Amino acid sequence: MSSSDSQWWRDAVIYQVYPRSYADSDGDGVGDIPGIRARLAHLSALGVDAIWMSPWYPSPMADAGYDVADFRDIDPVFGSLAEAEALIEEAHAAGIRMIVDIVPNHISSEHPWFKAALADPEAKERDYFWFRPGRGDDGERMPTDWRGEFGGTTWTRTPDGSWYLHLFTPEQPDLNWDHPDVRAEFESILRFWFDRGVDGIRIDSAALLLKDPELPEVLEDSPHPFHDLDGVHDVYRSWRRIADSYGGDRALIGEVWMPEVERFANYLRPDELHAAFNFDFLGCAWDPRLMRDCVDRTLHAHAAVGAPATWVLSNHDVTRHVTRYGREDTTFSFDNNLDGTPVDLELGTRRARAAALLSLSLPGATYIYQGEELGLWENENIPPEEYQDPMWGRRGHSRDGCRVPLPWTGDEAPFGFTTATPWLPQPAEWKDRTAQAQTGDPSSMLELYRSAIALRRAEPGLHRGEMAWLDLTPSVLAFCRGQDFACVVNMSGAPVALPAHQSTLLASSPLDGDRLPPDTAVWLRMRT
Repeated sequence: MSSSDSQWWRDAVIYQVYPRSYADSDGDGVGDIPGIRARLAHLSALGVDAIWMSPWYPSPMADAGYDVADFRDIDPVFGSLAEAEALIEEAHAAGIRMIVDIVPNHISSEHPWFKAALADPEAKERDYFWFRPGRGDDGERMPTDWRGEFGGTTWTRTPDGSWYLHLFTPEQPDLNWDHPDVRAEFESILRFWFDRGVDGIRIDSAALLLKDPELPEVLEDSPHPFHDLDGVHDVYRSWRRIADSYGGDRALIGEVWMPEVERFANYLRPDELHAAFNFDFLGCAWDPRLMRDCVDRTLHAHAAVGAPATWVLSNHDVTRHVTRYGREDTTFSFDNNLDGTPVDLELGTRRARAAALLSLSLPGATYIYQGEELGLWENENIPPEEYQDPMWGRRGHSRDGCRVPLPWTGDEAPFGFTTATPWLPQPAEWKDRTAQAQTGDPSSMLELYRSAIALRRAEPGLHRGEMAWLDLTPSVLAFCRGQDFACVVNMSGAPVALPAHQSTLLASSPLDGDRLPPDTAVWLRMRT
């Protein structure tokens, strides 16, 4: 791997692998590490700079691996620690960096710490969690009425009558980050993975770690008792010192859901995280004014702390953007996942192609969720009895539709993903979206991504080139990067004239002479 640029995370193309759904090597219907190794060539051909690996640790899978029982091993369903180390080495040999997922807010109820805490009220491990007596004379009322991240209650009563806190499922007890043993353990976990060569850490639910020990209720006009407390920044300053001690090219990337851009930027100060996911962009409507405002807010917030912006269209928690962009309401919220709104997949695909060129040409790093490069849409036809997501029944919808296994080859499910029945069903219509069917087809989504990433790597203006808006018409989003590169996105329902230019580098859909069709993006070489 080239080490010429130690700040690789500033403009990297990073690909999220959801290991259960990438590729299955042993015929059990669930993806695994040998499957990823066997399909590593796909990512190399795509041209990505890094892989972000969703949790692969031992877990009872109450929340698809985000309930971790051991951060220093691999769940047998995915393989072994030795196979994980081999994947890291093979990715590096292919010029691809590795990012692993760490979940610091909570652990599994099957973790040795929690089992010890539950077995003995006097155990030291009790202080590693939020055990509290209940309210009322009989202690039968929960300590607070906090609402969980998945909906529902946030406290579960134990056989000894006390209650423990869990912002997610009862199988995910929250850790007490005021305890030095908790902080020391996660610092050790970071070193464990850095010692094995990983290049970055993705931090789940990064703003939730600390809680107000007084356990006040969530009130509109009062400080929030468990979201974005100031003390959480001390945790990430200590983590940054650890990352920097490994040579300065290890990155910390936070999942920070934060509506206030100033508070969001606090996580990206020079002595804290290197980057954080930009959910404002992910949730933005397909509208040129709103999108431009979103980009401006993002770049302004990041410039204030000298951090790189990130551009994300989909991930393992949200409706795939081909589906979102095919709806009248193109914004994202957890409540519009399975709302029955009609979807125009042709429109959604056309917009997704344009969004790919938009996200890959903005200043900063771009994240691609597996299957995005194949143009996959949300599988909204999974029978409810097959749902495995704990959100189902809590918020009334499931995230499983975006987690369906990838289609690789063939005309019928399971499309080369496995030799067995996949853990979630694949739409039969995906036969035209397999990697095999799209390879070599210049009109396919896969070849569009391959071409765009290759051009991004070769184009000087797309590395660190300054960005300036081009004011064309209100229905068009257009900007320059560097001296002579421009991206133009037509978000209207009618063709528009292209600005004067020297040549066309890449278009998301065929052009009509010098006119840009609706919901189409183009990269241009401008006249200088």
